[in-house]
Amino acid sequence: MAKRYNTPHRSHVVKTRMTEEEYADFTGRLEHYDISQAEFIRQAITRATIRPVVTISPVNDELLAAVGKLTAEYGKIGGNLNQIARALNEYGTPYNALSGEVRAAIADLAALKFEVLRKVGDAVGNIQTYQL
Repeated sequence: MAKRYNTPHRSHVVKTRMTEEEYADFTGRLEHYDISQAEFIRQAITRATIRPVVTISPVNDELLAAVGKLTAEYGKIGGNLNQIARALNEYGTPYNALSGEVRAAIADLAALKFEVLRKVGDAVGNIQTYQL
């Protein structure tokens, strides 16, 4: 008769290689518990906390500073365009077309600022490494 276990059916196998030192550390930790290697690993995985470690090189510091200045300039330009559009709206009919163009420029500027920040975020996101 086949043995029956009161555990969920597990169909995925995960394998890894270890150096002699890593394996000695692993088996040393395992000696303190009365569980199998597989159960030890399952518990280690479910209770592990993974903290992102961001590595930034001097080039990236310069890039982030430049992007910060660039977005600040975008903000100033956008504020100026808003003031121009507000003034044009106050004078009414002769300037409605120009006011629409200024508002379109503001929208384009906001989209450009968003795109730059998204690209920088993607670039910075690729630098992260994870540590267990």
